[in-house]
Amino acid sequence: MSIKSDRWIRRMAATQRMIEPFEAGQVREAGGHRIVSYGTSSYGYDVRCSNEFKIFTNINSTIVDPKAFDSGSFVDFTGDVCIIPPNSFALARTIEYFRIPRNVLVACLGKSTYARCGVIVNVTPLEPEWEGHVTLEFSNTTPLPAKIYANEGVAQMIFFESDEVCETSYKDRGGKYQGQQGVTLPKL
Repeated sequence: MSIKSDRWIRRMAATQRMIEPFEAGQVREAGGHRIVSYGTSSYGYDVRCSNEFKIFTNINSTIVDPKAFDSGSFVDFTGDVCIIPPNSFALARTIEYFRIPRNVLVACLGKSTYARCGVIVNVTPLEPEWEGHVTLEFSNTTPLPAKIYANEGVAQMIFFESDEVCETSYKDRGGKYQGQQGVTLPKL
């Protein structure tokens, strides 16, 4: 298994539509303002957060149960800046839509700009032949409110290509998150 370079990422985006929309370089400025960068980096791709958020709330005093998740535990918000309450979290999705090749596994790491502010980005691996918008979890580990900026970089995807294709892909298994379009809550 090998980590893939910027050249490989550009080629796969062009020939396989692996990432759409795709930015071939690093974007660090928009509208004359500095932004958290996104686009192709040396050995990865920095994804952007859309402006659709689900902010966790405990107003219903429910228990968080992945087997019986209460969608009332979230408040839907659309906007350019999401404020996550202290010691809480929010869900969002990438602007980019991914189509992962059968011999590729993708790991996601949060960007240091957010990590240094106490905001952790968590995403499970993108498995071979998974496709969709990636649901992002932002955990605010601080005792203060934290901002997440829509349409700017939030995490880096690292691509690992195997020497052989997997026997059973995510698509073969009929994975429950296949083709997800928006911010997707837990499913069982």
